[in-house]
Amino acid sequence: MKVNYATSNNMSLRSHLKRLNLLYNRTAHNLVLPIVTTTTLGASALKKVAPWLTAALGIVPQPSVICPIHILFVVVLLIIMATVYLSLHRRAVYLVDYACFRPSSNLRLTKATFLEHARLSPLFDDSTVNFIATILERSGMSDHTCAPPVHHYIHPYCGLDEARAEVELVVFSVIDDLMAKTHINCGAIGALITNCSAFSPVPSMADMIVNRYKLRGDLRVINLSGMACSAAVTSVGLASNMLQVMPWGSHVLVVSTETIGPSYYGGNKRSMQLVNILFRIGGAAKLLSTSRSMARFRLGHFTRTITAANNAAYQCVYQEEDDKGNLGIALSKDLMDVAKDALEANIMTTGPLVLPASELLKILFFYVAKKVLRWRTIRPYIPNFSVAFEHFCIHVGGPAVITSVQHGLNLSDRHVEPSKMTLHRFGNQSTSSVWYELSYIEAKGWMKKGNRVWMIGFGAGYECNTVGWVCIQPSSGMDGPWVSCIHRYPVDVSKNG
Repeated sequence: MKVNYATSNNMSLRSHLKRLNLLYNRTAHNLVLPIVTTTTLGASALKKVAPWLTAALGIVPQPSVICPIHILFVVVLLIIMATVYLSLHRRAVYLVDYACFRPSSNLRLTKATFLEHARLSPLFDDSTVNFIATILERSGMSDHTCAPPVHHYIHPYCGLDEARAEVELVVFSVIDDLMAKTHINCGAIGALITNCSAFSPVPSMADMIVNRYKLRGDLRVINLSGMACSAAVTSVGLASNMLQVMPWGSHVLVVSTETIGPSYYGGNKRSMQLVNILFRIGGAAKLLSTSRSMARFRLGHFTRTITAANNAAYQCVYQEEDDKGNLGIALSKDLMDVAKDALEANIMTTGPLVLPASELLKILFFYVAKKVLRWRTIRPYIPNFSVAFEHFCIHVGGPAVITSVQHGLNLSDRHVEPSKMTLHRFGNQSTSSVWYELSYIEAKGWMKKGNRVWMIGFGAGYECNTVGWVCIQPSSGMDGPWVSCIHRYPVDVSKNG
C-alpha cells in the first residue's frame, strides 16, 4: 500500500497551525487584549496627572529625579501582574438553592405490597421471591418509600410514554419548586446540565426541559447518561468548570434524577434483582452561579476518581442481558471492595485540599513509620475528616455501603444519620440521594453559617466523586421533602438494616 507522505505532512502541518491559532486566540483574548486595554487606559490617565506629579516631586527634595516614564513602567508592570492573576485565578462558584422531589402518598410502595406482587408475578420463581424477601428485610427501608406508577402493577410494563411521564412528573416538579424558591427568570439561565443513567430519549431530557420552560436559544446544554449514582456530584464539577468561561454572574441549572421504570428487571438472576428492590423514585434540581447574591452555599472542592481502567471495577455495575434475554443492571459481588478502593484513591487527592496541617503530619508520620522504618505492626492512620467537615452526605447505596464508609472514615452515628434516614424514608434514589441528605440536615436545624458539608457519590464506571460545600446562609424556612415527616426522625434501623 502506498502512502502519500506529502498529504500526510500537509495534514499534520494544518493540525499544528490550527492548534497554534487556537492558542493565539486564547492568549490574545485572556491576556494580551486585557493588558493592552488597561495599559492604554493607564497611560492616558498618567498623561493627565503627569504635570501634577512632576510639580509634586519638585517640591520634595529627592536624591534622584523620578521621571513620569518610571511611574508608567511601574503602573504597566502592576497591570500585567493583576491581569495574569485574574486570568488564571478560578472564580468562586455558589449554590443559589436546590429543590428535591416530594412524591405524593399515592406512589407509596410498601415492602409487603412489593413482596406480594413478586409472589403473584409469573416472572419470578420461588427462590427469587425468597431472595427478595431477605433483601427487603435487610434493606434499611421503611414502608413509606415511593415508586413510579408502572411499578405498582403485578407485571410492570414501561414503554416510552410511561418513561417520559415519569421524567415529567419528577423533573418538572423539582424545577417548579426551585424557580419558586429562587424567583429566577428563565432567561437568566445560561446553561443546563441533566443526568439520568438508564433512560436517554430522543429528544433528550434537556430538550424536554427547554421546551417546557422556553429557555434561551443560545443555552449551553449537556445531557449525561450511563453514569449511575455519582452523576449528580459529577454535574456539579462540570457546572463549576462551565461557569469559569461564562460571563460573570451566569447561572447553570443542574437536574439530577433516575428514571427507574425502564430499568425494571423481569428475570431470576439475583445480582440483577437488587436494582428492583432498592431503587425508588426521586430527583433534585440545583441552581449554581458565580454571583454570591442570594447564594446559600459556596463550592469548596470537587474531586473525581475513575477506576474504569480496571476490569473488575468497570464491570461491577454493568447493564447486560441474562441467559433468557432479560435486560437489567447487574451488581457484582466485588462491589464493596471496588467502592473501598475508589474511596481511598479519592481521599488521597481530597485530603491535602481539606485537612488541616496537623492531620497531614500524622498521615506522613504513619507512612514513614510503615514504609521507611518498616514497622509492619503499625496500622494505617485514618484521617479525622470531622475536623474538616461538620456534615456528611454519603450515597445511600444500602446499609452495607453506609456502614463501610462510616468505619472507613471513622465517623460517628450522628455523621451518618442523614444517609441512613434518607435510605429509610426514600430508598436509594440514585443520583439525587445526597441532596435529600442535605435537606435532612437543614430540616433538623443542624446547618449553621460557616458549616462545611462533604458529599460522597459512588457510581458505575466505577467512580467515586466528592464535593465540598460551605454554608453561607442556612435555610430560613421549613420546606423540602422532609417537611411532613421530620418530626418522626431519627428512627432505629438496626433491626431491619
